[in-house]
Amino acid sequence: MLSWEPGYGAFMSVTITPLSPEEVPHLIASVASLFVEDGGRYDAFMATEWPSEEGESYYRDLVRDEDALCLLARDEVVVGHLVGRIRRGNPLRPTARTAVLESMRVATGRRRAGVGTALVNAFTAWARHHSANELSVSAYAANPMAIAFYRARGFELFEVTSRHPLPVE
Repeated sequence: MLSWEPGYGAFMSVTITPLSPEEVPHLIASVASLFVEDGGRYDAFMATEWPSEEGESYYRDLVRDEDALCLLARDEVVVGHLVGRIRRGNPLRPTARTAVLESMRVATGRRRAGVGTALVNAFTAWARHHSANELSVSAYAANPMAIAFYRARGFELFEVTSRHPLPVE
């Protein structure tokens, strides 16, 4: 049975564990790769340098936050990460307690081997432990692989954000 406690599980040769403060640089490296691979490809305005410039403070705070989850997937090296948070209801959705999957990446050579599924399963177990009543994740519309991955794990479209780029005059 999955648990969100440290050292809760291994998938094949990969172990998924909560991040310790000393491991923040490993998370930043994985997030930086995600920003380049995903945001840099699908969003012309993405500040791909954000993880190296702001990540240290941001993720150190998250590691200490009881309503946040930072996971590393590793064998001999880090092969992926997941960052999640609990978002409580607001006046428009007062009973919603949403576990937001904020960031997830699996190293290119380790994809389609169950690492992403293991990360999402761990996130789901953690969300249940924190009394979430829904999960959410955002993916770029131009990234059909990510959308298919999340749909296969039970995520459904809920909101759609549209944009209309304005040319600079």
